[in-house]
Amino acid sequence: MSNDVSKDISHDWRMKMAKVALVTGGSRGIGEAISKALKAEGYEVAATYAGNDEKAAKFTEETGIKTYKWNVADYEASKQGLAQVEADLGPIDVVVANAGITRDAPFHKMTPDQWKEVIDTNLTGVFNTVHPIWPGMRERKFGRVIVISSINGQKGQFAQVNYAATKAGDLGIIKSLAQEGARAGITANAICPGYIATEMVMAVPEKVRDSIVAQIPTGRLGEPEEIARCVVFLASDDAGFINGSTISANGGQFFV
Repeated sequence: MSNDVSKDISHDWRMKMAKVALVTGGSRGIGEAISKALKAEGYEVAATYAGNDEKAAKFTEETGIKTYKWNVADYEASKQGLAQVEADLGPIDVVVANAGITRDAPFHKMTPDQWKEVIDTNLTGVFNTVHPIWPGMRERKFGRVIVISSINGQKGQFAQVNYAATKAGDLGIIKSLAQEGARAGITANAICPGYIATEMVMAVPEKVRDSIVAQIPTGRLGEPEEIARCVVFLASDDAGFINGSTISANGGQFFV
């Protein structure tokens, strides 16, 4: 068999395979909804998590989606973890940088550790997640980079100087990657969720939740699945001309 024929067969086989999607922080909350939605669309999905082994095991048992444990704040751990995902499932076509943490405090009480932890996970973690797989996307002339930012990265928030800074920084990453990747068939976009009915938000006292909902013109919290549907669209071929954009999914609470 000639090399040209072998290449054609390899190319056709690759084209018929399901695209591979990686979701960081993909076993809980918004990330869980994203992982499930991508799987339902036919993607081969890998979900990362940082520490909750029990939840990750249950998630895999219920969904069949394989989970991988590493800290996105650690470049070498991310690089090794991503290499393992690609060894198991194939080259990563879609990366959803969703993992994030909060360490809230008014600025005058915020500690350097609270600042650094959030920066390392929410901002540097995006670099650590995308950078190792970027060359492969450029070589294959296809990629979808989607970052889950936040309404608070757009408007700021009391006691979240660290968090708001990272989420605003994520938008800068996206705008820059969009320009660098466009000619290589790579798009980079962001989603800024408003207040979503995750476990964390639902654990807030009802009175506080009511005050949050009162600020949302639609009169309700968003659902994780609504963010997931945004991701599915941005990952699709239909979104190939959308690049460097931000989808604000906040029920009309804030306009850019």
